[in-house]
Amino acid sequence: MPLDRSGLEILDADQCRSLLAGAPVGRVVFTDRALPAVQPVNFALVDDEVVIRTSNGSKLAAAVRGAVVAFEADDFDATTRTGWSVVVVGHARVVTDPGELERLRRLPLSPWAPGEREHFLRIRPQMFSGRRIPASAPDTAGHAAPL
Repeated sequence: MPLDRSGLEILDADQCRSLLAGAPVGRVVFTDRALPAVQPVNFALVDDEVVIRTSNGSKLAAAVRGAVVAFEADDFDATTRTGWSVVVVGHARVVTDPGELERLRRLPLSPWAPGEREHFLRIRPQMFSGRRIPASAPDTAGHAAPL
């Protein structure tokens, strides 16, 4: 497994996809009124794209329409000081095709937040980037090596 200069494992695109497929929550990074914004969302990986369910007229849906966005998911264990992070960069689009909407409504992608969420966004990855903090031997003080 290749390592970066910090000693983190560099994940390839297939490893990134595999980790994303098992993650329940991620964060969409987008621009809102010329400022950076981040919103946590639950999601599904469908046809190699990130699918997010949102409400009609949501700030997220309006902001990402056709925009380049980043999407990040991760999982960390504070006890073992291990974990991973995956970032996807790509164009986002609001799904409007009735057949595609029907198919996405059948996904096991239930909103966590209250309210109706009948709109779907898709992010087509153009770039994957991932790192994993490997399990490391304790240092002389009995603590895991720092990040």
